[in-house]
Amino acid sequence: MPTRRAALALASAPLWPSMAQSGWPAARPIEIHVGFSAGGGVDVMARAVAPFLANLLPGSRFVIVNRPGAGGQLGHEAAANAPPDGYALGATTMPGLVSHPIERPVRYRVADLTYLANVVDDPCALFVRPESPYRTLADVIAAGRARPEVVTYGLTGIGSDDHLTMFRFEAATGARLTHVPFPGIGQMLPQVFSGQVDLAAMNVSEALPFVREGRLRGLGQAAATRWPGLPDLPTYREQGVDVLGSASRGFVGPAGLPPEITERLLAAFTAMLADPAFLREAERLAMPLRPVLGADYRAMALAMDAELRALWEARRWTQG
Repeated sequence: MPTRRAALALASAPLWPSMAQSGWPAARPIEIHVGFSAGGGVDVMARAVAPFLANLLPGSRFVIVNRPGAGGQLGHEAAANAPPDGYALGATTMPGLVSHPIERPVRYRVADLTYLANVVDDPCALFVRPESPYRTLADVIAAGRARPEVVTYGLTGIGSDDHLTMFRFEAATGARLTHVPFPGIGQMLPQVFSGQVDLAAMNVSEALPFVREGRLRGLGQAAATRWPGLPDLPTYREQGVDVLGSASRGFVGPAGLPPEITERLLAAFTAMLADPAFLREAERLAMPLRPVLGADYRAMALAMDAELRALWEARRWTQG
């Protein structure tokens, strides 16, 4: 992993000879593929990061391309199958990036991607509309035991962080709920606000604006400790449910990305994640940061792959 001084030097260095010949990064815009609709956590992260990367890669321009559907799979596939020329990156979320190849056919291999940087680690949580009769996790558990599969929860995709956290929640508590997948929170939340769906399984940073507006009320967060952005929201463990879950959001490139381009991108991410201006912007946007770079990010993905394959063998989450 580059040191901060080396990263800053790399980020401001002249283009490598092969990149100068191809015109990278100035020849055309660099697309960041987002597998969710605008306004969700992955989209917010990508749009926050893009201007900082552009400043650190002189001549570059970044364009966000939203490809919602299949719990992020469409965006992951678009990035993974793009030409490895540095003009297409993927804004990813794990476990979805890892869980989808386990449960269904996809057009990429987890081990083959070029891992650049994890930026965010956003705890999963449960929220309801203010009028909901569910006041605590205990209320949800009691209802899910007494009336199996009657209580519904919305989420953005099968095999997502929210889905797998709820899968573990049901296994730990004996509650039986029904999940309702949506392509993005923009489609999910109106159904929760109207009472058509009972619960919203979503990340804390995504829910924060709606909590502040009084449109959502939290029941619990699946974090080891309370996230400072919602300090009054108790953890699952505080309520007797030993379950952790979060969305790890970051950036990958397609397999075979040239080493010189990979190094420039790694240097830019390293410098950005140490930039006080970016840290202030992340705080403003309520993005819980967890920087993991390059080889360490790849190791994180492969470790999650092994964990989820073992979970899949024990009980397939697509079967309820």
